[in-house]
Parts: sequence; C-alpha cells; structure tokens
Amino acid sequence: MINNPDSVDYCVLFVTASSQQEAEAIAKALVEAQLAACVNIMPVHSIYTWSGQINSDREWQMIIKTKLTKFSTISAKIKELHSYEVPEIIALPILTGSESYLQWIAENVK
Repeated sequence: MINNPDSVDYCVLFVTASSQQEAEAIAKALVEAQLAACVNIMPVHSIYTWSGQINSDREWQMIIKTKLTKFSTISAKIKELHSYEVPEIIALPILTGSESYLQWIAENVK
C-alpha cells in the first residue's frame, strides 16, 4: 500500500452530466486523451439550488481516476465538452491505495 499524504499524486474527480450520452462522451474523450485511466458512470438523483430555485433531477455521476497534476487540463476539457454553465468538477486526493492500482493509473495517464 502507498500511504504518503505529503506527496499526493493521484485523485478521483467527481463530475455530473445531464445525460448518459454526455457522460460517456466526456469519459471517452478523457480516456482517449490519456488524461484519465478510468471513468465510472452511474445514475444519481441530485437535489440542488440553481438560480434561486430548488431543483430535483436525474444526472449521471462520473468518477474519474487520474493524476492530480492533470486537474487543470481535465477541467478545461470538461468545460469544453459539458452542457452545464457551471459543471461540477471537484477532486478528492487518494491518500492511500494499492500500489499496483496506482501504478496502473500512472501507466495510463500521460
């Protein structure tokens, strides 16, 4: 196991999309560009405030496995492809993980 919080190299990004097709298009673009090693996509129900109104919508949650150093590039690519005016793009550091899995991320993110 790798466990060195002072040197966080990997992260997961959370991004929601309005449709499965949009999520798949974004995921495919990130993996093809070697910005992400893997993207999981699942349906979620979101309740949120937008323009002063409370909304309740079905969205598609992407969990993107990547290197933290790629955040700016990935964020720009998502904004380019995303339909939302303000897409959710947040990164959570991976503080510890299987060395072989993190190595796999490193090999697939350039």
